Amino acid sequence: MVGRPARVGQGDRGAAVVEFTLVGCLLTALFLVLLQLGLALHVRNTLLASAAEGARYAANADRSRDQGEAVTRRLISDSLADSLARHVTSGVETVDGASTVYVQVEATLPVIAFFGPPRAIRVRGHALEEGP
Repeated sequence: MVGRPARVGQGDRGAAVVEFTLVGCLLTALFLVLLQLGLALHVRNTLLASAAEGARYAANADRSRDQGEAVTRRLISDSLADSLARHVTSGVETVDGASTVYVQVEATLPVIAFFGPPRAIRVRGHALEEGP
């Protein structure tokens, strides 16, 4: 007894729907990863710019390091979030014989949206200290 002949083209029926779904999920995941990477770079660059500006402000002859920290906190709060401006420190160090002021910021690295490990990112801004 001979079986029924197979119809040509029946084996691929419905494959386009599955393929579209799988490729759509993959592209969506890739887009979200790239978006999160862009957010992490934006947060890092903003923190670094804020720390550098705070260090420049604190390095002026008529300013204190506390004022530089306050400027850094205000810049971070205005541009990102108050929670990222909690751990701001400053100090004076000598680099190649020159006295410099630094402002250091430790903040949360955004891994999923703005959530991530605390104090996972550390940036430091430097400026030459002016004399009195």
